This record gives sequence, structure tokens and C-alpha cells, in this order.
Amino acid sequence: MARLDPHSYADDTHPRVASLDWEAGVDFSSRTLEAVATLELAAPAGGPLDLDTRDLAIASVTDDRGRAVPFTLHPAEPIFGARLSIELPEGTRSVAVRYRTAPDASALQWLEPAQTAGGKEPYLFSQCQAIHARSIVPVQDSPRNRITFTARLTVPKALRGLMAAAFDGREEQGDVAVESWHMPQPIPPYLLAFAVGDLASRELGPRSRVWAEPSVVDKAAWEFADVDQMITAGEALYGAYAWDRFDILVMPPSFPYGGMENPRLTFVTPTLLAGDRSQVRVIAHELAHAWSGNLVTNADAEHFWLNEGWTRYAELRIVEALEGEGDAALMAAICRRDLDEAVARFLESGQGGLTRLRTHLWGIDPDEAFSTVPYEKGNLFLHAIEGQIGRTRFDAFAKKYLDTFRFGSITTDQFLAFVEGELPGVLATIDAPVWIDGEGIPASAPTIRADRLDAVNAMPFDVPSVETGKALTSTEWNLWLERVPRPQAPTWCAAIDDRFALTTSGNMEVKVSWLRLALASGYDAVVPEVERVLGSVGRMKYLNPLYGALLAKKETQGLAKAIFERVQAGYHPIAKQVMRGRIEKAFAAG
Repeated sequence: MARLDPHSYADDTHPRVASLDWEAGVDFSSRTLEAVATLELAAPAGGPLDLDTRDLAIASVTDDRGRAVPFTLHPAEPIFGARLSIELPEGTRSVAVRYRTAPDASALQWLEPAQTAGGKEPYLFSQCQAIHARSIVPVQDSPRNRITFTARLTVPKALRGLMAAAFDGREEQGDVAVESWHMPQPIPPYLLAFAVGDLASRELGPRSRVWAEPSVVDKAAWEFADVDQMITAGEALYGAYAWDRFDILVMPPSFPYGGMENPRLTFVTPTLLAGDRSQVRVIAHELAHAWSGNLVTNADAEHFWLNEGWTRYAELRIVEALEGEGDAALMAAICRRDLDEAVARFLESGQGGLTRLRTHLWGIDPDEAFSTVPYEKGNLFLHAIEGQIGRTRFDAFAKKYLDTFRFGSITTDQFLAFVEGELPGVLATIDAPVWIDGEGIPASAPTIRADRLDAVNAMPFDVPSVETGKALTSTEWNLWLERVPRPQAPTWCAAIDDRFALTTSGNMEVKVSWLRLALASGYDAVVPEVERVLGSVGRMKYLNPLYGALLAKKETQGLAKAIFERVQAGYHPIAKQVMRGRIEKAFAAG
């Protein structure tokens, strides 16, 4: 037995599942899916097959000749879920597993009408990264095991189902509709994605459209109008877009991430709809995943930096191509600030291992280990390589890397071997082991230089004039607010808020930076807005710093716990788990 992924029962001595045919009926009343997953093997085989499941009720398993197949659903283990062991008859080509999901499946969030923008219809969406696909499909739930799939979703006729796949058609049957999809390119299971709700769309370009609830869709179409320019910029850097379409679905507020790079249908948070296109760069990140992450994937969560470090690098290059070096430098400065904060937090808590690029995660939930480190330290590592060989040569290297491992999943060692083969001696020059397996940030890490960044860093910490404030972009505001020493006097905070109304800002990046500063300064006037944000936004990028600011002070720890208890029902299961853990840890520490 050889289990290579620290978070999967998948055994590389067992048959490999090559494709999935999935039929699922969506039942909002019971909050379950009744489903059949037919798993086609890469080659006819017999013997044991272990699959990952979480809280699935298995009704039966049959082979491709319709015969019942013996199976055992083992007791669930922490992190993993329950191993489904199947004994395949010799010559088996496929097995069909009939099952039902749990009402609290970790990959699914079922929303009442009141939790949606329209307020009239329920909503369902999935979020399978990192290891939650097993809660909706019995599968070898590891990025090492890429699959193609076909799917048929039965949904209420009044609603529209969407999948991150190619749409084949919709057939209405009484009060339900059956919608069909297929994914011809092999994907890791965490990229399985679907949503069901009251949804409308607007075309953005020849290869792109945006979906959202009807009351939101026009605003979203305006915000993302330039997405085709991003696709063109990405292709100029990394070659042809391999997924045919780049559609976007604006999610309900409870969506826990800024975006999820599901191929053909990227999910994004509604907090991007700032009304000034200032947050559209998140789209550049999710688009960059079309090459790094989706096309070439980390073999498992211990090599997550291969997905996110490459994607951050590509995102910054796309921003630079479309907006110029100055904007890209400002964005890079925010990334470096976030990295410094994350590294300091991990080192202070004795979790320095999570500041390495290659992590060791046996026994650690990947959701709990998630941070900005693989994004930002990985990006700096790639910039260090670029700094040694020059951009022109690095771009040629990047294209060859993506072409060599196209539609594959790799480890850090495979990447390092490829670098050494293509760029002999470079890894030694930049002291790659310190980057890959060392804790913290190497002293030789590239620094960010730009005139606009220097100007922000030179700003005094007095209350800015009206003219200065109006001249600052949202990125510059964000950088300056994070630099301001804390605590500040409540009178200083009141003067800032009176002059610039940051508490009511529509830009969540600026708002959250401001609210953190205000809470640290004891400016209690912002507390109602903090409570409102925590009760209406589920994006963990904002939940983490706001709960963190409340938990950092003894006098507001109780408030953090009270708010969480009141609003947690509206959070996605992943966000609920992470925030509860953070609060419990703070109270346990006294």
C-alpha cells in the first residue's frame, strides 16, 4: 500500500479512476443530493479500490455488468473522512456508487431565500478545495488523480444550474429540469464545481460571460467588462488558453474566498463589486490559474506553492501588462506586507514549518494550514530565479515548464529537477534549499522599488488633507493605513473618518484596513460597522483580520465570540470551522 497524498486514501497500487459520470438530484427540502457516481477505470482491473468519502450514505456499488460489488465503508477518521473500500471483480471497467450526501456536507452551502440578493429563491453552491470533493462524490480525492467527467443535474425548474464544465443542454420535465455538462480536459477533483439558483447572465466577450442573481448581474457585467483583455494578456505570456471559455459566477456574500479558479466557470466574491473596478485584479489571479494550478497542478497540498506562487507571479505580470509597472509594484508591496504578517504570526505561534514552501502536512487539515505564504513566498522565489537569468529567458522557461507538465500534477522535487535541467546552476546561486525548506523569508529576497510606493512610504501619519486623500488610489490608501502606527488617538481616528468616511467605504480592502486600525486604537464608533461586515460578508480574507483585531484585545474578545455565535449560520462550513478554531484558540490562551 502506498498512500502518497497526506490527505487521501488513494493508493497508487490500486486501479486509477480516469473519468466520472455523475447524476445528481438537488433536493432543497432535505438539503441533500441523491446521486450515482459511475467511475471509469484507466484500464480493466480487479482487486481493491479505495475511495475518499466524507459523510456519504452509500446505498450500493455495482460493476459495469450490473453485478453487486462488495464494499466496506470504514469508520471516519479526522481530516480524511471515511475510506470506501471496494473489491473489484477481475476485468472491471467501471463501478457505479449510489449514495446520498449529508445535509451538512462540507463542500456544500445551502442558502435560504433570505440569504440571497433576490430574497425569493434558495441557492446552492459547492466549494471542493482543498479536500471537500469527497463530501459530494466518492472519488480518489487527490490532485494527483486528474479526471474527466460528464454530469447531469436535476434541479427545480424555476432555478438554473451551472457547472464548471461545457454545457450540453437543459430538458424540462414537469417541475424539474435536467441539465447536462461535460469536461473533456482532465482536472483534479478539487475543481469540481456547481451552483444552483436564480441566475442570469451577460456577455462580456467572445469567450466570456458573467453570471449572477438578476439584481446583481448588470453591476457585475460593468465591473468585469475588460476581462477579455486579461485573457489576451495571459495568452501573450503563457500560450493559448486551454479551457475554451472563461465565464464568471458572482457568488452570494457567504462565499469564503476572493475567487475559486474552477475552469470554465470561475467563482468570485461579491466584495469585488466595488463600483470602481478597483478589485478586478482578483479576476487576473483566477485567470492566471488557467495555466498555473489548472493546467499544471500541485500533486498535493504539501506542494501548494506550485499552484499559488506561480499564479501570484503570473497575476502581477498580467496587471503590469494592462496597468503598468507602478500599479503592479503597489500590488506587490501589499503582497509582501501580507507575507511579513503571516510569517510573523506563524513564527510567534511556533508553527514555523508553515512558512516553508514545501510543507509537511501529515495530520494537519489543509484548510487550517492555508495562508498567504505559498502565494507570496512562492512568487518571490520565482522572482529570485528571474533576477538571475533575466525576464526574457525566464518567460521562455515558464512557457516550457507549462508545456512540459501540461494537464499533469507535480511535486516540488519534480519542479526543482526541471529547473536544474533547464537552468543549470541557478538553484545553487539563489540558495534554493533556504527558500524551499527554510523557515521565514530569506534575507536575499527581492525587494520592491517604485516611485509611487516610495511616495506612499514617505507620507506622514498626520490626517491627510482632502486633496491628498482624493489623489490616493484604493491601493495607496490600503498601504498607508497598514503603515500607520497603532494605537492612534480616538480623536485622530474621528478626524480621518469625518474627512474621508472610510467606515462606509464601498471598497472592502480599504474598509477592512481602516476597521483594523480603528479597533486597535479603541475607536468604538466603528464597532457597529464591524458587526455588520462580519454578519454580511463570508470572505475569509476579511473575517480573519476583523476577528483577529477583536481577539487581540481582552476587552473585545467576548464581543468576537458573541458576534460569531450570532452570525455563524450564514458562513460557509469552511469559514465557520476556521473562525471557530481561531476563537477557541484565543480563549484557550487566556
